Amino acid sequence: MERATFLRRSKSDSFSSTLSTKDARYFLPPPVHQKPKIRVRALLGHCLYRRVIIWSVAGLFLLCLGLSTTGGVGIRRGGILDMIRIKTPPPQDAEKNSEAFMLLLNEAMDNAAAQEEGESNLPSWLQFKHLDGYFNGLKALVPLSDYTPEYPRDQEKKSPFPLTSSEYTSKYHKVETCYLDKDKTIPVPDLYAYDGVVQGQPEPVIGSHNVLGLREDVCFDRFGRYGPYGLGYSFDEGGVEAGMDTEQEGSGEVWAKTGKINYDRMDWGDAQDRCFQSNKKRFNQDGDGHASTYDSQLLSAEDTTTSQHQASHHERKKIPRTAIIIRTYVGFQWTRHSILNFRAMISELSLRSGGEYAVHFLLHVRDDEAPVWADGETAQRVLDENVPDEFHSICTLWSEAQMRLLYPGTFGRSVENPSNDDIHGVYRSAHMPLQHFAITHPQYAYYWNWEMDMRWLGNYYELFDRLGIWARDQSRVEMWERASKYYIPHYHGSWDNFTELVHNETVASGRRPIMGPVMFAGRTPIRSEERGETFLPASCAPAHGGNGGGGEMSRQCGVGEDADLITLNPLFDTEDSGWIFAQDVTGYNTGLATPPRRCAIVTASRLSRRLLETMHEETWRLHHGMFSEMFPASMALHHGLKAVYAPHPVYLDREWDLGEVERAFNGGRDGSSGGRGSPFDFENEHNHKGSTWYYNSEFAGLLWRRGGGVEGGQGGGGGRGMGGKGTGTGRLCLRSVLVHPVKWEHPNE
Repeated sequence: MERATFLRRSKSDSFSSTLSTKDARYFLPPPVHQKPKIRVRALLGHCLYRRVIIWSVAGLFLLCLGLSTTGGVGIRRGGILDMIRIKTPPPQDAEKNSEAFMLLLNEAMDNAAAQEEGESNLPSWLQFKHLDGYFNGLKALVPLSDYTPEYPRDQEKKSPFPLTSSEYTSKYHKVETCYLDKDKTIPVPDLYAYDGVVQGQPEPVIGSHNVLGLREDVCFDRFGRYGPYGLGYSFDEGGVEAGMDTEQEGSGEVWAKTGKINYDRMDWGDAQDRCFQSNKKRFNQDGDGHASTYDSQLLSAEDTTTSQHQASHHERKKIPRTAIIIRTYVGFQWTRHSILNFRAMISELSLRSGGEYAVHFLLHVRDDEAPVWADGETAQRVLDENVPDEFHSICTLWSEAQMRLLYPGTFGRSVENPSNDDIHGVYRSAHMPLQHFAITHPQYAYYWNWEMDMRWLGNYYELFDRLGIWARDQSRVEMWERASKYYIPHYHGSWDNFTELVHNETVASGRRPIMGPVMFAGRTPIRSEERGETFLPASCAPAHGGNGGGGEMSRQCGVGEDADLITLNPLFDTEDSGWIFAQDVTGYNTGLATPPRRCAIVTASRLSRRLLETMHEETWRLHHGMFSEMFPASMALHHGLKAVYAPHPVYLDREWDLGEVERAFNGGRDGSSGGRGSPFDFENEHNHKGSTWYYNSEFAGLLWRRGGGVEGGQGGGGGRGMGGKGTGTGRLCLRSVLVHPVKWEHPNE
């Protein structure tokens, strides 16, 4: 296992660890390889229907096996199984027959589910078989060099390289160590990962570890990921008493260094404040730092060397801070795993980075009559009833009544309002409290909008840091066009190939690439535009080869500029897309054409302070509004801010034909995910259910619970189980992946 404060690749300019990536102290002993066993639990399901199928097929198989081995006649080998279209394997020894038996059972259940839904009208994803590699565990761990994925099968084996800490401290202030307690006796625990990947486990189909600079040569099991934060030990010891009744071979190594940390009296707000104070000299105090902080990215190699030499003899550079805003609400049911998840997030993002990030909760008080701002006791009661004590000090309360006071006045007519909700309601305007938070917390330059039902199996610092670095490296040339399309590496090839493909599709479309602010009938400038200011960086000026109008322009336009908006799904054109909220636009002249719009489904995204200030002005001064997932992207489009879709790794639960993946996810206008044929059309959204990232994904929760050891292969969801041969290879170990939504953690819920 490896300490998961991951080191940086060479393009990074932020915090890095001093630990070598091959330090043997942070690896668990290799799992003991044993012959696969059939677990009785694997033969049982959660419903009578499944048990009947399993035991019927089991009985028939054993009958066939008995007759064939004793020379019996009358039933041809495989004859009965052929009735459900299963081909029987040739005679094998008893152990191999056991493995084949488990495969037959799973295939029989898949076929039974398909027949039950009606084969003549199957959705496209049901045409493909379930993948089994997600059921391989730690005993199938191999080095990346020996790894062969079940699907897709043409992997490019390449990993990012770290940046040594001396390169960081030559330009920036040293990171001071932070602790969980005031007496500085409890260090932030290490996160562990296995040095290797599970043989046969599928690869992500959409997005890429390698392109974003995420490590792809390690995997995380439930104890290495959450053991440091309370998984696997009791309440009496300060844990959450979860995972104690699951397979846990080798898990004790997680606590060998620090012991089992008692989180009973933890105050995460105090810990974050102390950490920031110890590292205060490292940061821009006013939240400034957009773009200009990283201008050295645009220098030549000789200039960069000179800059580093000068920095070592002069004052170190300061860096911007980022807030992680987690939106919660009165009535949310905190599970033990959700507590573990946010302990991990705060530890890895804030305390391990020396305060580069800070985690906050925005608690939606649904009762507009509750005097939470007038009476401290009422506010405390709301906290006591809805948030664990350890998170109270990082929680900010808000209500829709408060938003109506902050953004008063008439917003005008809506083009459409499918939900019939108020414009100040959280469903249509979840960005309003985020805007207010940014205005009242100007110490941050960037704000991640996060949700309670998202999980990252991996190191949180690595995720957010790599997303920011990758986005900074992106050119503004054909930026919006690239962002509108899913990246499918095994179909599109390298990122350079993908970029060229988008260029060719844009040329073939006859549409002019978007560059800078977008003009449209009825457009009203914001105050900075009235003063003649622009959000385009100097690298896009004519002196750098640009013309400011989207024609021939240097590819360096925007490279080295921090992104104002980073989304985790494509930024698609909502016009004619079939998305149900595409026309939820308020406050514009309805006698004119609806303004151009972009949207990213799932609100999780990073927004710059200048984007949130722009949204704030559009809301309070111009009384403009759009549906929650559409407003940030559309404001970036209208005003020429930098917006990118980061192609993070997304897994699929079935062995799709890759051409079918392209047609399903990029079947919109000009090969994009927008316009007519969009995958976000209500009629097409079912294709996302078998992925690990979408608002209504079913596979995300199944995979998460499987990793937590609380759910086996077939997990309901309209016939969308996880496949799985039941190979007996130990607990699940996955490479880093975002899963959403995780609506419940255990089948008993």
